[in-house]
Amino acid sequence: MFSKSCEYGLRAVIFIAQQTTKNNKVSLSTISEEINSPQAFTAKILQQLTRNNIVKSIKGPYGGFMIEDEKMDTKLSEVVQVLDGDSIYTGCGLGLRQCDANSPCPLHYKFVEIRDNLRDMLENTSLKSIADDMNAGLTILKR
Repeated sequence: MFSKSCEYGLRAVIFIAQQTTKNNKVSLSTISEEINSPQAFTAKILQQLTRNNIVKSIKGPYGGFMIEDEKMDTKLSEVVQVLDGDSIYTGCGLGLRQCDANSPCPLHYKFVEIRDNLRDMLENTSLKSIADDMNAGLTILKR
């Protein structure tokens, strides 16, 4: 459903959020390793997230990536919007160019329900809530 850059971006921002709750700044190499993503690709994704004020990049020997306190309430939908736009909410489940209620593909009506549920989840899940779940041991990011 998500592009590869969006998958890596979500993983990266979730990892950074968790580390931020522990007052840690994390390096590009650490993020890349922890989310199993190529470093150069991760750098481009983090650049986009930084430009859009979701993550903060601090330069220097004690630098790294972190999320400011007021940005911990960022919803996953905002991250998806920055990286993939809104195509996940409007695109066809089969990838057809023409697919809507007037000219539905075979999966259209089932996929619309899934898209609506996905939108609801993304719009109601904050970085802080995911980081808290990870810190409580309820969820994990790397196996």
